Amino acid sequence: MLPVRRFSPTLFDLLAPSDQAGPCPLSGLSIDVWRGWDSSHSEQPLSSASALPPLRLAVVGHVEWVEFLAVDQLPHPGAIGHAFRTLQEPAGGGAVVAVQMARLQQQPVQFFTALGRDSVGEACVKRLKDLGLEVHVAWREAPTRRGVSMVDGEGDRAITVIGERLTPSLDDDLPWEALGECDGLFVTAADAPLLKACRSAAVLAATPRVRLPVLQQAGVQLDALIGSGLDSGERVELEQLNPAPCALIRTEGAAGGHSLPGGRYDPAALPGPLVESYGCGDSFAAGVVTALAARWSLTRAIALGAQCGAACATRFGPYG
Repeated sequence: MLPVRRFSPTLFDLLAPSDQAGPCPLSGLSIDVWRGWDSSHSEQPLSSASALPPLRLAVVGHVEWVEFLAVDQLPHPGAIGHAFRTLQEPAGGGAVVAVQMARLQQQPVQFFTALGRDSVGEACVKRLKDLGLEVHVAWREAPTRRGVSMVDGEGDRAITVIGERLTPSLDDDLPWEALGECDGLFVTAADAPLLKACRSAAVLAATPRVRLPVLQQAGVQLDALIGSGLDSGERVELEQLNPAPCALIRTEGAAGGHSLPGGRYDPAALPGPLVESYGCGDSFAAGVVTALAARWSLTRAIALGAQCGAACATRFGPYG
């Protein structure tokens, strides 16, 4: 049996919840009944993903073709490093969340994205279909964004992205009517009209990486805003959004994190040896949104998200 380990301070924030549940200061409803949550699940022990009902899930977001390198040392001036393991995958937040959702459901998830009209974009589509996604692409003349992710033997990592993030738009000729049929939808990249249209889903969540102006211009209430409390690029204050999200989850690395409502929670335990942290936060978000779409309580949803993220940390690359 693989040893159970706690996260090191170098890992992205994976969260296991406290059992606190109380009134939601954002909506005036209890934590388990806002947007119709079934409160009968709130006091039950965590169920495995096999307890999830069939769901219609989708992601609107971005893709980066990433080369993953396991290296003897992270780059520093004047040094020559060596990679002893390599892998190339379509990654980025949108892709990782969608694939994790598909694995939880063991059925296809719809993924709406934008890609460059190039060989890299075509490779992204092929691989994402192989990973269980129904891919809807808005093709762009700009090149598909690429990236390099390096991890050393201690689990520390460095990421460099190449090119601009390509973002889908409501003006793109894609089957947007499908959004209103979704039980759960997560957004990592969109313009304001598209984010507003995404509100037709039963459950809508997003990352602050959608960018504050887009969140403000869309003016829709999110069921959850999930981001890192340690990354200034993902820091959004409640007073900056009107209406405020029903739930705000801020992760804080090895310190755990904070959910409003719900309070603080601790890091999750790893189910095996630490490999790397790429995709852990996105896998966490996928678990949370899938569980909320199933009408699980927020506490129980965070616990499922933590399990997804912890499993990701034991793989090289986000998919293994």
